[in-house]
Amino acid sequence: MAGRISKVYLSSDHAGIELRKTVASHLEAAGYVVEDLGPDAGMSVDYPDYGAKLARAMRGDAAARGIAVCGSGIGISMAVNRFSWCRAALVGDATAARLCREHNDANVLALGQRLTGQTVAIDCVDAFMATEFEGGRHGDVSKNFHRLAMVKANNRHAARCCRTRRKTLWTTSGNRT
Repeated sequence: MAGRISKVYLSSDHAGIELRKTVASHLEAAGYVVEDLGPDAGMSVDYPDYGAKLARAMRGDAAARGIAVCGSGIGISMAVNRFSWCRAALVGDATAARLCREHNDANVLALGQRLTGQTVAIDCVDAFMATEFEGGRHGDVSKNFHRLAMVKANNRHAARCCRTRRKTLWTTSGNRT
């Protein structure tokens, strides 16, 4: 067990419940503190809600890790990555899981239950949990992610300005808004 990991949060949509529960059991057996955020079996839920739930649970705990599962892993990884303190990586093999930690300091592992078998998924989880961030030439990754978040925020502001400007232009040209 990696000593510096405070807690592992797990979340999925309805298409990832089985794999999420398998991973939770595996991590608990390995001695990790696990918080399973759901959902319960039989519930049909949307992955953005449970991706956000995982991200919010991790906020303020830099030593936490997360594992997010949906049918393909794509949707839930996109949802988790909407939060600036999360760096989710969708992986399909142990090498990618190791590299996302070593080079990108990923703190959330995303898996697709429909695309990844349980044995491969457990290998990915083990590699993700055992690997530390390499730093060195990759050390500025957190700063780069922060800078990208600022660009994203500025783009949203620019988009609002453009919408306002377009509305003004359309209004003054006599077109309907």
